[in-house]
Amino acid sequence: MKFKNPFKDLNKFELILWLTSVVVVAFSFLLSPDRDYLTLCASLIGVTALIFVAKGYVIGQILIVVFAAFYGIISIHFKYYGEVITYLGMSAPMAIMSVISWLRHPNKGTREVEVNKMSKWQVALMVILAVIVTVAFYFILGALNTTNMVFSTISVTTSFVAAYMTFMRSPYYAIGYALNDVVLIVLWVLASIENTAYIPMILCFVMFLINDLYGFINWKRMEKRQHNI
Repeated sequence: MKFKNPFKDLNKFELILWLTSVVVVAFSFLLSPDRDYLTLCASLIGVTALIFVAKGYVIGQILIVVFAAFYGIISIHFKYYGEVITYLGMSAPMAIMSVISWLRHPNKGTREVEVNKMSKWQVALMVILAVIVTVAFYFILGALNTTNMVFSTISVTTSFVAAYMTFMRSPYYAIGYALNDVVLIVLWVLASIENTAYIPMILCFVMFLINDLYGFINWKRMEKRQHNI
């Protein structure tokens, strides 16, 4: 099977969005007095993953798995154990499950995943599991003396909801991740107050937020186009 460069499928706006994300992340890294190359790598992988997730391409989910590994290691350094558990114990495994799900549900004739509308019982299950995850992690993170525990707990909840909807191939996955981005921006602002090396993570999640908002818009377009066909 011949490999096709996925970057060639990006339209002009998507290419500009990706390049802008890369430049912003790289520029913030250069401005930081305490440069952390692991943070830079994680940020670049993350913004690249999101542009392809926004297009409904499986390669985006594969890159999310790689990003989760890098991000988990970075979070360990700052004792954001909620982020460590969330990304290494939940986001990465669910991204792997999403890869399988997306591969099994391609939109015929394209490289896009088939957009799905969640049923009422799937939504109900998501809410129940989200409550269980939130309560459980609140006590787990408290026991681990997690930094900024309240925001870390909220991050776990929003990450779970977003990952669940990603697995279900719902356009609203992007709204879940956008809410998670806002929480993470707050977390890394607090971290950067103590160590300016984490400033690139702030800008990384600002670009994540923009990419996720675009992802929602594009997935709604995909949904309309696929259903019309």
